[in-house]
Amino acid sequence: MTVFGCRTCGAALTVPLSRVALPVHTHQKYGNGPGSLDPLLEHGTFAVDPLPSGAPWRLWPEPRPDISAGTVGRVLLAPGDVRGAALDPALADDVACCGLNGDEPNMVCTTCGTPVATRIDDCGLWQAVWLDPLSTHVIEDGPGPHPVLGWTELLDQRSGVPPSLPDGSWHPIWPAAVAAALAHLLAASGGDPILIPDHRVADVFRHTLDSLAVPAGRRPARSLVLAGPGLAAPADDLALVPEHPQTGEQWPVAQPVTPIPLAWDAWRHLATRRDAKPVGRSVTTAPEALPALLPGQRLRPDGVIFFRVLARLPEVRQPWLRAIYDRGHPFHYTFF
Repeated sequence: MTVFGCRTCGAALTVPLSRVALPVHTHQKYGNGPGSLDPLLEHGTFAVDPLPSGAPWRLWPEPRPDISAGTVGRVLLAPGDVRGAALDPALADDVACCGLNGDEPNMVCTTCGTPVATRIDDCGLWQAVWLDPLSTHVIEDGPGPHPVLGWTELLDQRSGVPPSLPDGSWHPIWPAAVAAALAHLLAASGGDPILIPDHRVADVFRHTLDSLAVPAGRRPARSLVLAGPGLAAPADDLALVPEHPQTGEQWPVAQPVTPIPLAWDAWRHLATRRDAKPVGRSVTTAPEALPALLPGQRLRPDGVIFFRVLARLPEVRQPWLRAIYDRGHPFHYTFF
């Protein structure tokens, strides 16, 4: 198990935890309230953000206008897993809308008063606590309460997130997951046309690909298929593969197939929510006759996450892809 504590006094600040991969929707803002979204992580887990966060900021012209030069290695927790720390009203951000938000710690160690964490629960944000790596550290380390599952175990135990909310709209995880996968897909395509044989995968990606008006490449169209546990090895050159939610590893594919990572919660639903063959039928049902398992409205990928991922891929320097980045980055909130 992993337990984090205060660097100043050594007091424990968390329950025993298991490490998981940083979710793709970690920095997502979805809608405008009222109220925050669900907790970002499940109970008993933590994740580490490998990128710097917050001030100070420095200019970076290629291709981002500025990047953070702040703290690296912030630790993400579910709010209910914090122990021995409390909100300090004097440190709370006074510019948030309906709750708490900000880059600076607003929680202090109840033993010594050192600022140790930032609580997030503003409207449209996932509920989270971020431990400050400058004032906290690991005080116990070992196997945690959530053992790492194999791919087969994941299929059995983690069913993914349904794409539709009770009101018929898209679950916010889906725009985030598709946005990240879309950035990788464009980078891998080289600008060539993309065919998507699976009708559900096409429902998720096709409209956005068409709206981007990607210029035709010099090679024939490339095909995007699903690959992963329980599916046949892909024969096409682009494969939508799952990312392990605990380790962050991608499902391996053999060359020359190029993997396109997709968050497990979305991949699991697309890959395994197959339609049962009607009783007495021996012929395959036409795709247009299958029942709809996705929301009726078009999915709009999260523009902030799309450009965040795209900016860190080396392919963004290709002229055709840089043109898409430059066209959309100033308006990333409403790009799609």
